[in-house]
Amino acid sequence: MRHFLFIMICSLPLVLGGCASSVQYGDPTAVETVDETFGSTDLQQIAAKMVDSMLTFPTVMQLTAHRQPVLYVEGMKNKTREHIDLESITDTIVSKLMRSAKFQFVDKATRDLARQELGFQNDSGMVDTNSATQIGRHIGAQYMLHGNISSITKNSKSTKDVYYKFTLKMIDLQTGILTWQDEKEIRKSVSRSWFGL
Repeated sequence: MRHFLFIMICSLPLVLGGCASSVQYGDPTAVETVDETFGSTDLQQIAAKMVDSMLTFPTVMQLTAHRQPVLYVEGMKNKTREHIDLESITDTIVSKLMRSAKFQFVDKATRDLARQELGFQNDSGMVDTNSATQIGRHIGAQYMLHGNISSITKNSKSTKDVYYKFTLKMIDLQTGILTWQDEKEIRKSVSRSWFGL
């Protein structure tokens, strides 16, 4: 029995060492090809293509030549069968557009929070009315961005092919005119290898 315990105690570091993992930082812009599902490289490619296309489109260039139009970003629609964090795509697009200094934004996600805070300042009786932010001073958006992502997946015995299409549109809220639209296509394929073939 003592011999068995001695072997177990001595082999414990080997077992634990075999299960150890190593964590390293990587380049967030490096091409990621772990599998065929939607990934960080796809997000970066979509955001870069959409922002470059929008900022160089003649109508948009004319709109932003002497002013900063106010944009409202509507939630994107996921028409694929996989979970895709569309809020992350939207955030990256908005961040890139903001860095261009061509637009101002109203944020749908924080609008309800702002409404609650304004209500607290103006209706609770706890905030000095001279320092409270007045209700009714928000600026309305002039344009809206919205879009969707869809996919088509094909399978064979040895290959899986996934096609993604992301479409983004900019609409004039006053007239309803489609001011700009573009899309980014991504195709990924994975080949399965079978032992003995």
